Amino acid sequence: MSKVRWGVLSTAKIATVKVIPGMQKSAYCDMVGIASRSLENAQAAADKLGMPKAYGSYEALLEDPEIDAVYIPLPNHMHVPWAIQAIQAGKHVLCEKPIGLNVEEARHLQEIAESHPNLKVMEAFMYRHHPQWLKAREIVREGGIGKPVTIQSFFSYFNDNPHDIRNNNEWGGGGIMDIGCYPISVSRFILEGEPEKVIASVTRDEEFKTDVVASCMIDFGGLLTTFTCGTKLAPYQSVHIHGTEGRVELQIPFNAPPDRPCILWHQQGDEITEIETPTADQYTCQGDLMSQAILDDTDVPTPVSDAVANMEVIEAIFRSEKSGRWEAVSHVLANG
Repeated sequence: MSKVRWGVLSTAKIATVKVIPGMQKSAYCDMVGIASRSLENAQAAADKLGMPKAYGSYEALLEDPEIDAVYIPLPNHMHVPWAIQAIQAGKHVLCEKPIGLNVEEARHLQEIAESHPNLKVMEAFMYRHHPQWLKAREIVREGGIGKPVTIQSFFSYFNDNPHDIRNNNEWGGGGIMDIGCYPISVSRFILEGEPEKVIASVTRDEEFKTDVVASCMIDFGGLLTTFTCGTKLAPYQSVHIHGTEGRVELQIPFNAPPDRPCILWHQQGDEITEIETPTADQYTCQGDLMSQAILDDTDVPTPVSDAVANMEVIEAIFRSEKSGRWEAVSHVLANG
């Protein structure tokens, strides 16, 4: 069976603890090498993960003809620049979310990607590929909750480390960019459409200047979804999808465990059914789908156009934070 030869730009924790081990279980991924700005760090990570190659610079990895595709878990402000360099080096790209710092960056990446139609570029929203989310969308698609009315999401953790990149505002830190992007993506994924406008209330950290609590309403043409995210709250996550005739609740919507089944609940009227979905590593699923798209020359599940659309919502939320009113999901201001 053919496999895609993968390289990883950075020894970031998300890569070494979750993504690489997940992709190493894939039937279609060959995890060949990892790069760091320090060869010593790269070699240590490669040895620990059983990867044959280590590189002392990102450029060295991109120059290696034995690497077909790269996974980019760099800080947010480095996503687009290195994704573009990877594309120009002839590599397929799987890039962590959010795709960039703003819509302009995301659109620039889209233009570069479209100018290289032989290469696949995908945003790493891994949750979408887990069986629990495929089941949730199937229930909604088949009318299992009647007409969808609202989606309510919550996602939080506590992090007050001043040295953590997620607390660096200039590098795209803060809760909305880091975890608020998930509830936004969920609403678009489940409703299979794009919102018209948003309104948000945002609290910022006095020291870091990052958003630490944000509550947002997203209007899909009269159908409202809501979410709260926070970086100085007790760790918690939940998603509730409500309709005229039922609802779906996911127990662990975003950090699905790779070693046991996931549970979701489907309510129709007064009857609640507990549904157990198969054990799956969502990073393995993601690696499988991206690699299959490369091998078969088919579309990736989460293209850059989807990443641009998600970023448009994020940008509208930041505009609403400043204006205190509804903002259109575009560069045109909403009316009230």
